[in-house]
Amino acid sequence: MTTIDPRIVGTWRLKGTLGRDDSGNIVPPPFGPAAMGMVVFQADGRMMSVLGDGRPSLPAGEARQFMAYSGNYTFDGTTLTTRVDASSDPSRVGGEQVRRVRFERGLMVLAPPRRLFAGVMQHHELTWERIGN
Repeated sequence: MTTIDPRIVGTWRLKGTLGRDDSGNIVPPPFGPAAMGMVVFQADGRMMSVLGDGRPSLPAGEARQFMAYSGNYTFDGTTLTTRVDASSDPSRVGGEQVRRVRFERGLMVLAPPRRLFAGVMQHHELTWERIGN
């Protein structure tokens, strides 16, 4: 059995997000200005994550963003890879979600690969605070 790095194990609450385009300009967050989320990494190598727009109401015509997925994960100290076995986006099932990881001042920062969102290539960082073991 592979030993899981204890730094990642636990329950984490989304503290904030930051997105930039390729020129370094700040872009609107994909889960809105009041993003909320939880991620749980178990010591047995299972994880689940849920992210959504936490605003109580949205402007007319704006869709509420939501994403949830789970799977087995590996973590080598800098790269988190999850083999997705359930997801609110069926296209993710069977694939991998990869995140760069760093820990700073008691927080965990996850950075997915840059991607096209709202017609703009974006780099995002999601900052998480541990709320349970």
